[in-house]
Amino acid sequence: MRFYPEGRLIDTPENRAALRSPAALAEAMGNGRILEARALLCDSSHDLVVDLGPMRGLIPREEGAIGIREGTVRDIAILSRVNRPVCFLVQDMFRDGAGRLTALLSRRAAQERCREHYVNALLPGDVIEARVTHIEPFGVFADIGCGIVSLLPIDSISVSRIDHPRERFSVGMDIKAVVKSRENSRVTLSHKELLGTWEENAAQYHPGETVAGTVRSVESYGVFVELAPNLAGLAERKENVFPGQQASVFVKSILPTRMKVKLVIIETFDREGEKPAPPRYFFTGSHMEEFRYSPPQCEKEILTRFGP
Repeated sequence: MRFYPEGRLIDTPENRAALRSPAALAEAMGNGRILEARALLCDSSHDLVVDLGPMRGLIPREEGAIGIREGTVRDIAILSRVNRPVCFLVQDMFRDGAGRLTALLSRRAAQERCREHYVNALLPGDVIEARVTHIEPFGVFADIGCGIVSLLPIDSISVSRIDHPRERFSVGMDIKAVVKSRENSRVTLSHKELLGTWEENAAQYHPGETVAGTVRSVESYGVFVELAPNLAGLAERKENVFPGQQASVFVKSILPTRMKVKLVIIETFDREGEKPAPPRYFFTGSHMEEFRYSPPQCEKEILTRFGP
């Protein structure tokens, strides 16, 4: 069985078929299938009411997420699911006081299955699918399966340094990530290793071209301009240039032995309000043992090793 971030199953034909009738839902319960539906509201007891089409579902508070019952997770983990897809296993079906057929659901049970059969088997270097759930200055939190959230620290997002993760990601964006470490069921992610080596990125540019970039920092010796998330070049200082500005830059030279791209700033301008573009991934496999960013002919070695 594959496990996905919440929201990936809700519109699949198999999921829609299971919610078509009480009989189909009962069959899914018998088969132990993880399903998804949208949470309509969270009542005063912090139970989630879920839209199952011809009937309603109920996720009791303690079944809302791993850790709620133990007190290690706050109830915001339940409240924040309102108007969003939730995954669950059907536990039972009954009629409430008004005679309405209701399904008793457990999101916690779905998460426990995901943790046991998927998360606990992950190894450093495994490349997985994730969905950004919220963004903080220090990094992003991403759902790696059934609402189980892992941290992607800001310094692991890209080789090129950024001021805030929102420059790369938006909430709800589907991304890939590599498992940096796992301690029991706590997974930490990385991302920059999937965005290409220096050589792979530099091969997209050629001396004599004028290309787009983003000003990342202004130093006494020059201006660093990002050409791609894993590639930046250095330009001479120029007046009225500030970090965060967009730029058009002339590619003066590319020096693999020194791992340098020399640029000339043609013009800078401000641009706000645009959502980040989806990442471009150079690595397409399912596992990596190491990531060597630096070119082989370069004296400086930048290497990430996964695992022991």
